[in-house]
Amino acid sequence: MAAEEIDYGTAYSALRDRVIALVGDASDDQLEARAPATPEWRVRDVLAHVVGVTTDILSGAMDGVATDAWTDKQVQTRRDAPVDALLAEWEANGPAIDPLIPSFGGAAGQFLTDALTHEQDIRGALGTPGARECDAMAIAFDWIGALVGGMRDAGGAGALEIGTECGHSVFGTGAPTRCTATRFEFLRATTGRRSVSQIEAWGWDGDPRVDTVVLPIFTPRPGPLVE
Repeated sequence: MAAEEIDYGTAYSALRDRVIALVGDASDDQLEARAPATPEWRVRDVLAHVVGVTTDILSGAMDGVATDAWTDKQVQTRRDAPVDALLAEWEANGPAIDPLIPSFGGAAGQFLTDALTHEQDIRGALGTPGARECDAMAIAFDWIGALVGGMRDAGGAGALEIGTECGHSVFGTGAPTRCTATRFEFLRATTGRRSVSQIEAWGWDGDPRVDTVVLPIFTPRPGPLVE
């Protein structure tokens, strides 16, 4: 997908609407439960982070952007806020943040991928799978695939050719190593939501080089996570 064809704003707006509906239907117990994919955060903490990112961007609070301290502050300052207030904050930010995303340049893909990753964290915690064929998934798959391709090139691993429900995609250069997985599973693995054994189960025709599949800011899970 060419950069000029990517409608980040529409994809993000749809994501926000989905999560607001999901959280609105959740019980207090569900919102207070730890999310299996991010066990240090409750479901409502995952929401606080996603909402807080938009407020920080719009207010210019970008010191330490994307660091643990930056995201921690988003969660801690909203730790006891009513969930309805978090949703209202996110909705209020929508008209300003949606058209702004393309101006992020290379970070636009990161912004949308992070939000989609956390949508799926929430879905996994609530037991409500979905949004696996949405526009955000297509954008995130291409964006994160390009990063994986760069890591494989840097590590001399050759290209990754992955067969998904949408056909075959090649990331990186050189003789490819082939595997089969859904775009959803690929995204979850690259962001540290899958174990080494789960990644190795993709039917590889050679060495998977898991170190070039999981992004360096993440580590594979110690045990399988099935969502």
